[in-house]
Amino acid sequence: MNKKNVDRPELEKSEVIQAIPLACADETTAVEFFEKQRWGNKPLCVHCQSDRVYKMVGRNGSRNSRYLWRCRECNEQYTVRIGTIYEDSRLPLRHWCYAFWRACTSKKGVSALEIQRHCEITYKSALFLMHRVRFAMAPDEIKSEPLGGTVECDETFVGGKPRPETLLPEKKGYRKGSSKTPVLAVTERGGDIRTKVVVNVTQQNLRLFLAANASQNAMLNTDQCNMYVPIGKSWKRHDVVNHSIKEYARKNPDGSVAHVNTCESFFSLLKRGLIGTFHAVSKEHLHRYCDEFSFRWNNRKINDGDRVALAIKSAIGKRLLYDDAVCRA
Repeated sequence: MNKKNVDRPELEKSEVIQAIPLACADETTAVEFFEKQRWGNKPLCVHCQSDRVYKMVGRNGSRNSRYLWRCRECNEQYTVRIGTIYEDSRLPLRHWCYAFWRACTSKKGVSALEIQRHCEITYKSALFLMHRVRFAMAPDEIKSEPLGGTVECDETFVGGKPRPETLLPEKKGYRKGSSKTPVLAVTERGGDIRTKVVVNVTQQNLRLFLAANASQNAMLNTDQCNMYVPIGKSWKRHDVVNHSIKEYARKNPDGSVAHVNTCESFFSLLKRGLIGTFHAVSKEHLHRYCDEFSFRWNNRKINDGDRVALAIKSAIGKRLLYDDAVCRA
């Protein structure tokens, strides 16, 4: 036996990582897994929040076939699905468990076609399933605090290469004349990132996006785009790196470093996922994929089990109807 393997201490697996494989294979285990993630060891009524609840059982003493609970206070029946993104879904919860697991642990995402093959469901169901998982990962804009410290702002363009017939004579250049979709991003160094899909990049769009997500006491870092010049005056400090002369990082006299490499790193992951995993993403649903990649980026410092548990908890209190998820943005 290799001495390195003997001396190396065993890594402690998180409780979620140990439970997920079984939850993905058995429906009862999956239901109990979701119940524990939502309520812990103290089940509550989803209607009145009372703890005077009990599991409903069948004639043979086993759990009810619909996994129902009943509240002694309001006398209402409910399941763990109520008030979540998987409410009214006919898909077994073991498929939901597998989708959350793959979406939270795959660095570049998982396609609906792969979920379709592994869970043996229709592509229509798999696509709706993944859209609802991404909706659960979306940040709560009401509770979000402005980013501070040193923040970086940049934009990228998502889509295929422009065709010659799409380029207008008066608008030369692949960005101005193409059908690519702009994505704005602002990130705090060592912290979270926030994205927004816009129709086009204008000074007003950039100003509103930064004002909603970054504190004006922060030090703003951008590239040499002219639209940032008047915007940067509203911030405590505005550092610019000039990519046109191959300047990608610059050390300031005070020791700080000016760059937008953090945003560029996020964009590289986003595009690798869109190109290598999903292959083609419509403009109407691009914001959902950005939310998925942002969720994994913002929780990159925690282990996979905690990330899955956080995503499941984020699904509480959210609903996404089929028309909103598949038929339109």
